[in-house]
Amino acid sequence: MTDLLSTIDGLLIDIDGVLMLGDEVIPGATAVIDTLRARQIPFRFMTNTTIYCRYTLLEHLNAKGFNVSLNELYTASYAAARYLREQEARSYFPLLLPDAQLEFTGIDVDEEAPEYVVVGDLGAGFTFARLNRAFRALLNGAKLVALHKKRHWRTPDGLYLDAGPFVVALEYASESNAIVVGKPSEAYFRMVLDDLALPPERLALIGDDIEIDVRGAKRMGIQGWLVKTGRFRKEDLGRGIWPDQVMESIADVIEGTNYATDKGYPIRHDPARRDAG
Repeated sequence: MTDLLSTIDGLLIDIDGVLMLGDEVIPGATAVIDTLRARQIPFRFMTNTTIYCRYTLLEHLNAKGFNVSLNELYTASYAAARYLREQEARSYFPLLLPDAQLEFTGIDVDEEAPEYVVVGDLGAGFTFARLNRAFRALLNGAKLVALHKKRHWRTPDGLYLDAGPFVVALEYASESNAIVVGKPSEAYFRMVLDDLALPPERLALIGDDIEIDVRGAKRMGIQGWLVKTGRFRKEDLGRGIWPDQVMESIADVIEGTNYATDKGYPIRHDPARRDAG
């Protein structure tokens, strides 16, 4: 048995599939957050969720018992809005749900001649007409910004297409490359690392996506902890991406089981990464 929290000085936490599955709290998730606070281990929620602005997501998490403050919450929609403001953008075409657009207050919506096309989660709103309008804006010189490129996401009803397939369709049609601002972009990780002011090798990211979360973290020198909830599928463990830990759920963080060794999963540690222990 290993006290996993003794191996790190800070924790980055995904939300969808790690803390929540749809609207339901994953058992043990709130206890993990309470334990981190009790042990004074700093953490940040780092999510690619693009359905809400941060303020709405904050209210939702607090209503579920997580006791979150705004400065602990990072979302891909916030990262995108911050990027557009850094570029002094005046207009954008949102392929985003209305609540997420609140993050972009002060930047004009322009569906005819925008400077940027911003793609996030739109669900059934990804119609041909709307995608074609975005395509024409890109041909007219707009830049493509993707909040992320995840392939799918899991709900209690099963898997749904995420934003990634629509981003790739627009890239292909317009012969352009999207600027990805959410995980696994280096800029997004740097934003959160600068806030925590801790060395990457003393951090872990816990997520349910072996590509976006685990590989993204490890590229930054951060431990990648994979949970078998959310979008996890058993095939993930055969992709040649080696999590530092594999857990049944986030509850195992405080139960202290080292699944990388105790359960015999094919975990390989990168000898080039400095040991976090």
